[in-house]
Amino acid sequence: MKAAERMAIPRQKPTELRPESRVTNFDEVVSNFSEETAMLEADRCLQCKKPTCRDGCPIHNEIPKFIGLLREGKIEEAYWAIREQSSLPAVCSRVCPHEFQCEGHCVRAKKGEAVSIGMLERYIADWVVTHGKQMSVACALPNGKKVAIVGSGPAGMTVAYYLAHLGYACTIFESLPVLGGMLAVGIPAYRLPRDIINAEFDALKSCGVEIVSGVRIGQEKSLTQLQEEGYAAVFLSPGAHASRKLGIEGEDLSGVSHGVDYLRDVNLGKSVNLGRRVVVVGGGNVAIDVARTALRTGSDQVFILYRRTKAEMPAAKAEIHHLEEEGVKVEYLAAPIKIHGENGRVKQIECLRMRLGECDTSGRCRPVVIEGSNFMVEADAIIAAISQDVDSGASQGTEITMSKWGTYVVDEETLQTSVPWVFAGGDAVLGPQTAAKAVYQGKVAAESMHRFIEGRDLKEGRVGYKS
Repeated sequence: MKAAERMAIPRQKPTELRPESRVTNFDEVVSNFSEETAMLEADRCLQCKKPTCRDGCPIHNEIPKFIGLLREGKIEEAYWAIREQSSLPAVCSRVCPHEFQCEGHCVRAKKGEAVSIGMLERYIADWVVTHGKQMSVACALPNGKKVAIVGSGPAGMTVAYYLAHLGYACTIFESLPVLGGMLAVGIPAYRLPRDIINAEFDALKSCGVEIVSGVRIGQEKSLTQLQEEGYAAVFLSPGAHASRKLGIEGEDLSGVSHGVDYLRDVNLGKSVNLGRRVVVVGGGNVAIDVARTALRTGSDQVFILYRRTKAEMPAAKAEIHHLEEEGVKVEYLAAPIKIHGENGRVKQIECLRMRLGECDTSGRCRPVVIEGSNFMVEADAIIAAISQDVDSGASQGTEITMSKWGTYVVDEETLQTSVPWVFAGGDAVLGPQTAAKAVYQGKVAAESMHRFIEGRDLKEGRVGYKS
């Protein structure tokens, strides 16, 4: 094996960025459509008779319908067409990877650019806010029954939204000091402004939803206690807050941290000094969020290691574009094998070059090590952002069945767990996934919980749809 070569992270050259994308603060980077642009984009929609874009949307949004209303200038009606299916349009329009979902199924995408469905949805939702229009339906009269929701992320928010509008007294238990789950601590404010999240909670509170922060179900309070306190059903949506480690030598050195932990600290307002040279390992949206956040917290040489090529990168194309625009360098076909330190602190990360081998049925090719290709990267800090695991502590003391991946096992149609009065959804069932998929599962769970409490069949007349 050849001796490892040293590769220092190159100093980033100044880049000509538009003002809103300069990395000086956490203001939202992407500007919304102007009215003219929105209308021109809406005109591109073919209004397909059998819209495949709707099939690609985890929530099954009536996309041609709301775009058609927008095109007619009926923006408020377009908003309500979205709201019929989605409890969080302003959130999903900002953070969901539309290219892999609705836009990836757009007919126009087969021969050119897909209709910008996400940006049109955002334009409509933001227009409603800007013009002071009503954003939620009237609250229902109390029915005298109460439910508990563990976790205030998109799945939990959705369950509360639908059940509160059926008259249930909903209580959301959140272990963090802020509301929104991974929306608030896992997604930077430059992608999802906090006033968007707070507005959704204001709407929930106006319908009587109670929110209890700083309580960890499974520790301070058990599921059994919730049942004893009169909660007729419980929904578990604790999210995937546990960072997965690289599993290589040197990961315990000072200066090595993990993506979700780092983003949580920054989003909670903690002072985090990574140093000038930061290496991020991973190729998903979390890795990109980490890299772009590092720039915003003072690091000026940020570098991503990814073991496949740009074409295989699971992050959204828009996020990759902004990453490059802001000056972060990505070293493709490179995988870490050891972290080197000095006096207990990280100094370098040793990597191997890779090549793409055989591809599986999905078309994703397996990275293969190129022997003797070792190289070193200098680093003041290393952040692993390769995946996350679910926090399953909420179920302690019960016999809820768990999968081998540490997620809750549920009935695919109803999201009921092995304990009949407990339901689960979002990342707690799917693993790290999109906000739209969590919203869809929250909607399914709300219907199931309503039927369960009323003593009705959970499956009768329902159309199964896997998110």
